[in-house]
Amino acid sequence: MNFEQRSSRASLSLVLFVCFVVSFGAACAKGRSGPDPDTKPPKGPHTLKKLSVAERQQAMERAKVWRPLNTASLDLIKGPNMPDSLRIPSAVTCSYVFPEKPISGLTPKFLCDLGKGGKHDIVKVKYGDKNGEVYAEVAGSRLLWALGFQSDVMYPTRVTCVGCPPDPFATSGADWQRGSPADGATRVFEPAIIERAGGSSIEVPGYEGWAWPELDKLKVMTRPSTSLRAGANAPGATRAQLDALKLLAVFIQHSDSKAEQQEIVCDEGKKQKDAKGNESCASSWLVIKDLGATFGHATKLNSSKMNLADWESAGVWKDAKQCIGDMPRSLTGTLEDPVISEAGRAFLAGQLTKLSDKQIRDLFTVSNVAKRGNTVDDWVRVFKKKRAEIVSARCQS
Repeated sequence: MNFEQRSSRASLSLVLFVCFVVSFGAACAKGRSGPDPDTKPPKGPHTLKKLSVAERQQAMERAKVWRPLNTASLDLIKGPNMPDSLRIPSAVTCSYVFPEKPISGLTPKFLCDLGKGGKHDIVKVKYGDKNGEVYAEVAGSRLLWALGFQSDVMYPTRVTCVGCPPDPFATSGADWQRGSPADGATRVFEPAIIERAGGSSIEVPGYEGWAWPELDKLKVMTRPSTSLRAGANAPGATRAQLDALKLLAVFIQHSDSKAEQQEIVCDEGKKQKDAKGNESCASSWLVIKDLGATFGHATKLNSSKMNLADWESAGVWKDAKQCIGDMPRSLTGTLEDPVISEAGRAFLAGQLTKLSDKQIRDLFTVSNVAKRGNTVDDWVRVFKKKRAEIVSARCQS
């Protein structure tokens, strides 16, 4: 049994123990509807990471979920436009970073410093050919970007790690208390991905991210959802845009939808501070941050990731006439069988049909899905089949 299998089994056992002992997973679903409304406001200046519940709610009301862009012109192999200094090439060399606290989670990952000339540039590396997240995060993030939604940017790459222990994930997590490794050497990890996150997160003390049921409570704008001017400049989101985002999460089977997998993000350069030190944000986004448990079938333990047979078997609709999405909730998830408006269905259908056959192929090519045992053609076929389920449906709402 290799390390990834040992680690996954041990971690899954821990998840099962915690979730089932406390009222069949009640503890795992804590915060499923957002932060506790009775959370006390922080003392002193309110920074973006320490807002009151009311301030956070205002930030969510103003946040965007979609931007208009020329989808047909996008290069899904290259990915989002970023400064050359931030773009990750197809092969990188970095120095292993022993974390200040243990790295959590179930999937192999570690921190590495890409910096040169004394400047630090510490990134998170996910790795392993059996690690479905290495493929799913690239496919998920590129798809959201191409459709106008927002996520962290993921780059597939070959990582040469200097000073790396034989098992960097174990050293960074389970074996963290043993201290910085003494057996570091230059090691290569392929396939691997590196994440580029932008902006500052917006939080209240003790609650990170946002939960999907919160979207139904937002006071949405009534402007036309496809308005270029409104989509680009006006604050807030329309109900059609929010429902389209929920349906997209069903389409890719975003199973691990606990609050910290989504994030309220203040755009770069849009953070403001008053004379008393209180921070606010002039432009923010509701972002799906972690897309690792996608392109499979939603399970209680978020165990299906970039699995073609599972993804093909997962329906888009639990009830096509009522437009209820087929999204079983995992023990950690906050998204469950969302009801989608006709405006939301039509909005996502319109975005999905803008993708050319070449772009869909590029989506799965850049994700290296062939290493999962199926061809790019197989994935394209299932993508188009599931897209047709959305395009052909008509919602009564």
